[in-house]
Amino acid sequence: MARRFAAQGRDLALCARRLPELEALRDELLAAHPGIRVSVRTLDVDDHAAVERVFEEFRAEFDGLDRVIVNAGIGKGALVGTGRSWANIATATTNFVSALAQAEAALRIFRDQNAGHLVLISSMSAVRGLPGKKAAYSASKAGLTTLGESLATELRRSPIAVTTIQPGFIATDMSAQADDAQLVVPLERGVRAMVEAIESERVRVCVPQWPWRALNLVLPLLPRTVMARLG
Repeated sequence: MARRFAAQGRDLALCARRLPELEALRDELLAAHPGIRVSVRTLDVDDHAAVERVFEEFRAEFDGLDRVIVNAGIGKGALVGTGRSWANIATATTNFVSALAQAEAALRIFRDQNAGHLVLISSMSAVRGLPGKKAAYSASKAGLTTLGESLATELRRSPIAVTTIQPGFIATDMSAQADDAQLVVPLERGVRAMVEAIESERVRVCVPQWPWRALNLVLPLLPRTVMARLG
């Protein structure tokens, strides 16, 4: 996404846990697009105090923020009640509680500016509770989608936009070992669909369009016997 936004001439504030990778990406983007600004910071979103500090540092550096994309997530997961509660709690914490911390920091800035666009990267797993090892992940993303709907409703008449993106399986390090290979779309196609959806500023979008928008309609109707096979 950073590469596609850079190609559009957007200035970028990038934060993640691994600073060397961020610095390499920054250097790549500036070499390809010398007219933009790219700033990087180390951030673990589970450090909620650090989230607010880093967002405020970016705000000061860029004299405001136009858009914040909440994209951090993990998918450890375990069968609930089998002695690996730490994995489910970690997943729920990063995917929902830490996403809420980012939304808090972003909207504090946007309310002060009276402008901005908050983007929450949820998942198609939010559409219907998935069983087994995916239960906590699915629940965390359902919470994130509901948060997005709540905020979009609250802010519908304001200059602040809220978009929730629900991607299907996209070929990333996270999905490579976890998901049905037949449903995984190439990274470039997935990213292009996500960026286009973000730019549309629609309230909720399932991407890529095929087959995920169709599945968005079908999943709530499937019997539990069919859903059990997705665990």
